[in-house]
Amino acid sequence: MSVRVRPSLFHPLSEPLLSRLLHSTASAERSQAQREAFDAAVMGIYGRFPLTLTRGKGVWVWDDRGRRYLDCVAGVAVCTLGHSSRALEDALTAQLGRLQHISNFYYAPEQGELARWICQHSCCDRVFFCNSGAEANEAAIKLARKHGHLVRGIVEPVILSARASFHGRTLAAVTATGQPRYHEGFEPMVRGFDYFDYNDIEALRHCLERHEARGPKVAAILLEPLQGEGGIHPGDPAFFADLRRLCDEHRILLILDEIQVGVGRSGRLWGYEHLGIEPDAITLAKGLGGGIPIGALAVKAHCDHFVAGDHGSTFGGNPLACRAGLTVTRELEQRHLLEHVRLVGAQLRRELEELVISFPALCEEVRGWGLIQGLALKSDGPSSLAVVQAAMACGLLLAPAGATVVRFLPPLVIRRREIREAVARLRQALGSL
Repeated sequence: MSVRVRPSLFHPLSEPLLSRLLHSTASAERSQAQREAFDAAVMGIYGRFPLTLTRGKGVWVWDDRGRRYLDCVAGVAVCTLGHSSRALEDALTAQLGRLQHISNFYYAPEQGELARWICQHSCCDRVFFCNSGAEANEAAIKLARKHGHLVRGIVEPVILSARASFHGRTLAAVTATGQPRYHEGFEPMVRGFDYFDYNDIEALRHCLERHEARGPKVAAILLEPLQGEGGIHPGDPAFFADLRRLCDEHRILLILDEIQVGVGRSGRLWGYEHLGIEPDAITLAKGLGGGIPIGALAVKAHCDHFVAGDHGSTFGGNPLACRAGLTVTRELEQRHLLEHVRLVGAQLRRELEELVISFPALCEEVRGWGLIQGLALKSDGPSSLAVVQAAMACGLLLAPAGATVVRFLPPLVIRRREIREAVARLRQALGSL
């Protein structure tokens, strides 16, 4: 005769709870097996967290074990409208029913419409479309060199950028990136780049004078309005005013990399609006497509130097990507998201500043614009990576920006109560450290 022994007779767990624990263990084993299979097939370029995300809605995402996280990374400032946006779903489904891609041998109405929107809402006059921020910066680098040849008569043009900058991973874009750690192992770097300290006008003057001692040499200066990967350092309006005057005096192009801060993330459409100046060109990507890959170089008429055959892109500006961009820009306007970003961005800053007061041994300061905010940590405390991992354990996704800055980049549709929830979870994470 067999006797059925109830789990409650030998263990304090009830049957439903025990079942959930067994299911959780099995799910963890499946997740681990899937990650191992993934790593066996995919190049190990990224240092990935042990987290597999399978779906999202708004500012929330879920992993393959059903756990929910408040997403303040947004694909690194990409998911402007949040996850699974109905507006994007409807627009892209309709576009797929018409036309998703054609060659740039032909006219694409969606491309022209998005280019006109960018021109009407910025200081620029014409637009080239590509697929990513690095590609947009590559186009800007080529434009700068052509400007150096045509306008300044330079045989071997030089482009100046800032230390601690980040402009992409392609060879020219990574050379423009003023962080040596990104150059290691890929030498020789592309010739024709030099660096100065961000927001330091005397350092820039010295660099410029050194290169131009024997005549024109510098074609362009490429800068971020706010350094993102370099630690969330906003540009200084006084520095940029002097920079603009120097560029005008020497007929040097001022190119601003708006890839992370542009398209509303700062609370204004473009980061340069915080600085009181107009650049000659801007580069865009990330938030412009809301999750669909798209990049752009937008220029003023006086430096629209490209002619047929100078540059190109197979996928750049295709109807699907441009429809995504048109949907994002329409939603920005119709939902008054710029005003919303300014309001919730100010709330986020206030609440993060309260954390600095609450954790003086861990936190240094808060800096940023709108919904790109950085919590700077004490150099002798836990690293940004440690804080990000602790926050993940509390159901909050954040991104590091260097070794000592934790970055908030939530979707622009995040609400006040979700800001409060995010900071509460970060408070819990800091408390655990």
